[in-house]
Amino acid sequence: MIEGRDVWKVIETMTPLYVALGLGYGSVRWWHVFTGEQCEAINRLVVYFTIPFFTFEFTSHMDPFTMNYRVIAADAVSKLLTAGVLAAWARWCSSAKSSYSWAITAFSLSQLTNSLVVGAPLLDAMYGRWAQDIIVQLSVVQSIAWMALLLFALEMRKTSGAAGSAPADIGAGAGGQVVAPEPQRAMDVECNTDVAAHPTLGSLMKTVWLKLALNPNIYASVLGVIWVLIAHRWHFEMPRIMEGSVLVMSKAGTGLSMFTMGLFMALQDKIVACGPKLSALGMVLKFIAGPAATTICAVAVGLRGDLLSVAIVQAALPQSISSFIFAREYGLHSDVLSTAVIFGTLVSLPVLIAYYQVLGLLS
Repeated sequence: MIEGRDVWKVIETMTPLYVALGLGYGSVRWWHVFTGEQCEAINRLVVYFTIPFFTFEFTSHMDPFTMNYRVIAADAVSKLLTAGVLAAWARWCSSAKSSYSWAITAFSLSQLTNSLVVGAPLLDAMYGRWAQDIIVQLSVVQSIAWMALLLFALEMRKTSGAAGSAPADIGAGAGGQVVAPEPQRAMDVECNTDVAAHPTLGSLMKTVWLKLALNPNIYASVLGVIWVLIAHRWHFEMPRIMEGSVLVMSKAGTGLSMFTMGLFMALQDKIVACGPKLSALGMVLKFIAGPAATTICAVAVGLRGDLLSVAIVQAALPQSISSFIFAREYGLHSDVLSTAVIFGTLVSLPVLIAYYQVLGLLS
């Protein structure tokens, strides 16, 4: 049974996040410490340095030989099912480019959670240490697999968009007047533009994979898994110099992520940048659609009792901070993601406690 001191422990964990967010907001809106260009530089610092070190640090402390693969399988099936449904919707929607973008955002909203900051202490209070261990395992898998999938989708969108931006061939006559091209020349230009706007799948995939291979967030996860497999196989610890070098950067990961979110909020005209309708949609995807998909898949793979409850509750955890950082870096609905992180984290505590109580009664 969750008690008042357990709730207070979660509040103690979450409050420093909002201190960092407030400092970021005030440094732009009230104190004018940073310009817009400097805010972008801080965001890139978070994306390419602090988050990779943060990912490597908690991945390197996982025990790969004690993972609960049934819960991980249920979570994976839920995410794959959601991705498949969204891909089919984007494929058959009239505006394919816009639908693909919204499919990426909808996947982030419904499936990517802030497991470590909110989930670990709350699930420990609800079900015990074993539940906290499962949350850490799911966090590692999310960083290795699902964040990589998100980055792949974002790079595909960015690369295909750049390939589709073919330059126009406009001629100018004497005196600077625009001259219409001849019919045959116009046809040639149209054909060339069509080829440039529709690159082959092979060339597109090659470009995407090269970019992902150079992304530190990808190889931070891979290096973390390699290290933890070697360390547990031959039973040795990370050298203190190496551990200290990682920690000095990783400890700034969560704080700087919230700080840069405050910077983003301050640069907008409104705190709720995406408006009430999109904010409500984000909350529905996060707290209803995501847990519903996980419930179906968890039951399908045979989870019952407290394991089923943990799988459902973790799916209702608030929005991943990293998903906002990547959305801002790639210029895709960062206003929606920032609202989901801020207000989702605020309302998550009563929502999660309600899930816990209802699941307790049903079991």
